[in-house]
Amino acid sequence: MKKVLAFLLSLYVSVPILLFLFPWILGHAIFAHWFRAPFGVNLSRPHDVLNHTCNFYLNTEPGVSVGVWHTLPSSQWDAALGNTNPDWFRGTLGDGRPVIIFLHGNGGTRAAEHRVGLVKKLSGAGFHVFSLDYRGFADSSGDPSEAGLTNDALYLYDWVKQHSKGNLVCFWGQSLGTGVATNAAVRLQQQGSAVDAVILQAPYTRIGEIVAMHTLSKLYIFLPGFKSLIWTLMESIDIEFANDKNLQTLTSPLLLLHAKDDTIVPYYMGKELYEIAIQTHKRINREAEVELMSYSADLGYNHKDIYLDPNLATDVTNFLQKRQH
Repeated sequence: MKKVLAFLLSLYVSVPILLFLFPWILGHAIFAHWFRAPFGVNLSRPHDVLNHTCNFYLNTEPGVSVGVWHTLPSSQWDAALGNTNPDWFRGTLGDGRPVIIFLHGNGGTRAAEHRVGLVKKLSGAGFHVFSLDYRGFADSSGDPSEAGLTNDALYLYDWVKQHSKGNLVCFWGQSLGTGVATNAAVRLQQQGSAVDAVILQAPYTRIGEIVAMHTLSKLYIFLPGFKSLIWTLMESIDIEFANDKNLQTLTSPLLLLHAKDDTIVPYYMGKELYEIAIQTHKRINREAEVELMSYSADLGYNHKDIYLDPNLATDVTNFLQKRQH
């Protein structure tokens, strides 16, 4: 029994020591890019799980190739039957239909069930949807980093703008992807070419706060200095994903979606971000461009399943129609 207790104590003590010595472990835990579910899906054949979709790759940096799915709006479904040519799909952007760049959360691929479910709804509502697997995820090359993921999103945005004809373009970030979305949107705003709208699904204030709330972290959080250790490690690996800081300056129209029963990113974080964004937009007399959609806990949407809301497509369409040029 003593040996068992000694082993458990050693294991308990070793975790913070390992994190201190090898902070990259924390980065791997945050991105979870090594978890490539659903297994067995050929990402080069999106039509196995998602109709009216083509797969292609973009070289966002030297040595970095990222996988992207382009799913067509319902108005193009008939014309797309049997067509998987990326050049033909690219040409459809000339239809002027709004475009959503979907930036997913950590772990898994663009073929994950809840991600495909969301894309189906948005496609059916008349949107072009681009689903990006960041560098290091799925079939994309390279290693993930906050700066790298942000650059991947910006490269795809520039590509969409180059090939479209004045289409409204919106970032949709989910969970981890909310930090990518606000990073990219702030960068564009600083460059003088603001994104038309931003939608944040299950957004956190800062990713470090989520790390500190993780079940494993709770085993140590009472130890003096442990939370400071987390922030120090996050700084050492250049991961911040600070939605709260970004929304202090971001002035693009903003829609936040958050379930009250979210067990990963608590609802109060979405509410806090909403209040920050309202104050930012008040300074330019555009507080009406910030909306928060809350989902009752009894719906059971939790962290990933807001796409099941039967009114989601209509609500998003109404929000974006107000922003049409």
